[in-house]
Amino acid sequence: MPRIPPELCARCKGYKLLCGLPYCPLLEKFRAQLRAVQLTSGRDVDGATPPSALVGEYGYPKVLIYFMVPPGEKGEEAAYHDAPVEWALRSESLARIVRLRGSLVSAFQRANIYEPWRLYEAEIGLAMVSERPVDSELILKVPPVPTLRFDGVTKPVGPRAPVERVVISGLPKLRAPVERIIWDDAKAEEAIWELYRSGVDVYKIQDLLSLGFLGRLRGRKMVPTRWAITAVDDSLSRMLREQIRDVEEISEIRVYTHEYLGNRFLIALLPGEGSFEWIEIWHPMSVWASAASKPILWVVREDPLGRATAMDGGFSAARLAVLEHLASIRRRADAL
Repeated sequence: MPRIPPELCARCKGYKLLCGLPYCPLLEKFRAQLRAVQLTSGRDVDGATPPSALVGEYGYPKVLIYFMVPPGEKGEEAAYHDAPVEWALRSESLARIVRLRGSLVSAFQRANIYEPWRLYEAEIGLAMVSERPVDSELILKVPPVPTLRFDGVTKPVGPRAPVERVVISGLPKLRAPVERIIWDDAKAEEAIWELYRSGVDVYKIQDLLSLGFLGRLRGRKMVPTRWAITAVDDSLSRMLREQIRDVEEISEIRVYTHEYLGNRFLIALLPGEGSFEWIEIWHPMSVWASAASKPILWVVREDPLGRATAMDGGFSAARLAVLEHLASIRRRADAL
């Protein structure tokens, strides 16, 4: 999504659509937040966790944990607020995703990452990794207030407020492999691979690691969400690479393309031992190149042994998808 100069937003006020978009992302977010606030009863928010939680990283090791609930929504309706795979399969628009995420009330509290058991006590942690939404109630310290930032780049996050108490009234439902691994005294990487082989969704595995459910029982800790995402992607990539290390190489060049939410992907598979090259291009006026006069390139290279020139979350996610495909066809290849 292009970065919109704040001066243009101030002139437009969301109605003239001077940025060229068919809608105003700022107003979409604000309307969703306003609706969420209107559905709350002062400091009480009644709904169901999609499930959705986020572990922050600022202030580490004492970080903010966000519990997100759509007011008045339960069941599958609530689940769709945090369903990125389904969004992609249905080609949901950015405006729709902004509305879905913006209508979640985000209740937060500060916690020590070395004390994940505090989340277990009230079943908060289990509710956040449940297979289906769990009826929940948030008792906030102050009523949530919608916010509107004229910075040209808005994250689809709903109104926030510090939480006094989280009440889990429903019963979390866990898949058998998840319930088993939670009580297993196994290393985190072993647990990640076991869950993946059992068919547990990668997003769910990332949540389990982030909320402190994986690893040796005596040494578990919560992991900031961004770190957990990359850690799981990297761990699974190492395992998948081992699975196809000795299989045959592809015999021809294969090219795949995809476009979604303004992102264009071009993947070329070539005969080779399994090296990767990630080329990311940011055009002028885009999020990370707002002041650039020409496209900016970011390149990461990784050899067949997994030695990369840099760490990058986008590269880790893309590499995992490519390795999953190669593992499914039992072939090796270089990827660009």
